[in-house]
Amino acid sequence: MITPVRWEDGRLVLIDQTRLPTEQVERACASWPEVAEAIRGLVVRGAPAIGVAAAFGVVLAARASRARDRAALEADLEEAIKGLAATRPTAVNLFWALDRMRRTAEAAPELPVVALADRLLVEAQAILAEDLAANRAMGAHGVALVPSGARVLTHCNAGALATAGYGTALGVIRGAVEQGKRVAVFADETRPFFQGARLTAWELVREGIHTTVITESMAGPLMRSGEIDIVVVGADRIAANGDTANKIGTYTVAVLAHEHKIPFYVAAPLSTIDLETPNGDSIPIEERDRREVTHLGSSQLTPDGAHVRNPAFDVTPHRYVTGFITEKGIFGPPYTESLKSAFDLVKPAS
Repeated sequence: MITPVRWEDGRLVLIDQTRLPTEQVERACASWPEVAEAIRGLVVRGAPAIGVAAAFGVVLAARASRARDRAALEADLEEAIKGLAATRPTAVNLFWALDRMRRTAEAAPELPVVALADRLLVEAQAILAEDLAANRAMGAHGVALVPSGARVLTHCNAGALATAGYGTALGVIRGAVEQGKRVAVFADETRPFFQGARLTAWELVREGIHTTVITESMAGPLMRSGEIDIVVVGADRIAANGDTANKIGTYTVAVLAHEHKIPFYVAAPLSTIDLETPNGDSIPIEERDRREVTHLGSSQLTPDGAHVRNPAFDVTPHRYVTGFITEKGIFGPPYTESLKSAFDLVKPAS
């Protein structure tokens, strides 16, 4: 299984996703600033994977602290948490994981510095294990939505590389294949960073799953000609009403699917659902470096002097979403009620 994020010998080890698909190289992070840079530079990407990586970043901060008392340690941890939180504003899993690490520290005020660092490591490992389990559960739930012989369109990379392993949208596809269903995948290139062409295709091809790479502009004509049966994507933040932020271009795919009466599903763990954000208008959209648009590697694609925009995400209104596939099941409209009810399933009985 692809393991994009792991803890080994006191360091966070990441598959460097900027080097795929031609090279599979790992990068080891020994400090929280190195983790922050890896998140910012897309060495690790995908909302769940970012959250897992950030949690281990807090562990590295605790281990590196030279604090002699609890107050000084908490100050060091808060510096790391704020630094990690500043890397990518849209993916809510980042903030969810960091808040969970902060609450873990606050819940153990009696622990000395070294013992607290060990406790934080246990929590980060739990976040990783829970994400992997959630992905497999999503795959199991989503299988029912994918008929044998389905031609599935996905956008960006919502696979093992975007999570602790297995994947969200690609987890649904993997689950269908594991049940013996024939599935063919269309992977949108996902410009300008080509996550679909580089990462989704790399994952699926190495597992022998039939994969065809297309540009975003090809999705509409393929839908019109009846060559796509279902769309499954991931998410970086889902608002309380079901409005969904995902990689730029997802909104276009959703509108096209709606026009052609093709079901459009979002696969994401509960940690991606942000009930504190009422709707998509409240989701912050990251604007990335213009060079991702103007250059392909060292080759310049656009003329000097041209203005460039590079929003990394867009928001798909909830009316275009057929349903949400989560580790607790599949939830349909009205989303304000159903997504809230999903969290009731994880609350301990009173």
